[in-house]
Amino acid sequence: MSLPLEGLTVVTIEQAVAAPFTTSRLADAGARVIKIERPEGDFARGYDDVAKGQASYFVWLNRGKESHVLDLRDDSGKAELDRLLSGADVLVQNLKPGALARLGFSFDTLAEKYPALIVCSISGYGDEGPMADRKAYDLLIQAESGLCSITGGPGEPSRVGVSLVDIATGATAHAAILEALIKRGVTGKGSRISVSMFDVMADWLTVPLLNHEGGKSPRRLGLAHPSISPYSVFTCKDGKQILISIQSDREFVKFADVFMGRPQMATDPRFSTNVQRVRNRAETDGAVAEVFATMTEAEATSRLIDADVAFASVNDMEGLSQHPQLRRITVDTEGGPVSYPAPAARFAGEARSYGAVPAIGEGDRD
Repeated sequence: MSLPLEGLTVVTIEQAVAAPFTTSRLADAGARVIKIERPEGDFARGYDDVAKGQASYFVWLNRGKESHVLDLRDDSGKAELDRLLSGADVLVQNLKPGALARLGFSFDTLAEKYPALIVCSISGYGDEGPMADRKAYDLLIQAESGLCSITGGPGEPSRVGVSLVDIATGATAHAAILEALIKRGVTGKGSRISVSMFDVMADWLTVPLLNHEGGKSPRRLGLAHPSISPYSVFTCKDGKQILISIQSDREFVKFADVFMGRPQMATDPRFSTNVQRVRNRAETDGAVAEVFATMTEAEATSRLIDADVAFASVNDMEGLSQHPQLRRITVDTEGGPVSYPAPAARFAGEARSYGAVPAIGEGDRD
């Protein structure tokens, strides 16, 4: 069975995480992805060595690609890039703004020479503005955008535990490229796409920003929701922790009755609406905590199911590794097969296979 992007060629001048995330998804869908690497390789190859002696990020985000080594500082490297672009449908790049133009591949030049080419540029702060020339990496944007200020416990800001900015930027770029491919199918014309990490994170931070500008600046609450209660972690009498989420006043009525055995809470003016429960969060959470403390994890789980409440175990990576819901794929690498979580999207009736992770310059030998 053919894949949706079979026949498309993507040339990518990429390093690190955001752009490789984008192009890995294009490769999964059948595109030929030609990854241009410096002679020393993508620096993400050296991030760690936990995946059969290779870097976890690189193994995750470079499956199914070809690695071609080019030195774009010399004329032969530029000529080879030009040759590759002559047969390409998409160019993805996350060089510093202006770097591609200095190499002789400005957007105007590319548009004139290859009018059907879709060019997607990923950067920290975009092509203009006072910070356009700054280097940017995931944690820097987490801090600059204010994400860290609403992450962590009350004591101090914290980073999100994964490279959220890079992943969000890669997913945004992927969606934009697919839109541009649809447009090209209608008009025959390519597109110039610019995606900045800062813009992506600012967009994702719309709700806390609007709360701040509305006079309710978010506070760090750890594993608790800033605007919903009860939506937090509670400890059972056997020490196990459960995170619960009450999304509506209707749910709270059943929760108070079936789980807590305190139906009167649902009609108490202090707790009858979410706004009041948040306003009286200490009393709300305190009452819920008292009930959890009387039950084991198994008892609490059974009662929560009876009350039709959304809940989750507070797992760690060992919990994820052994999770019964976890789907995995296995990819070949030069160090041996590596198993890791499967891409989330599944297509009915379409079996997907995933290409190998290339060694540096492996595509040059084909």
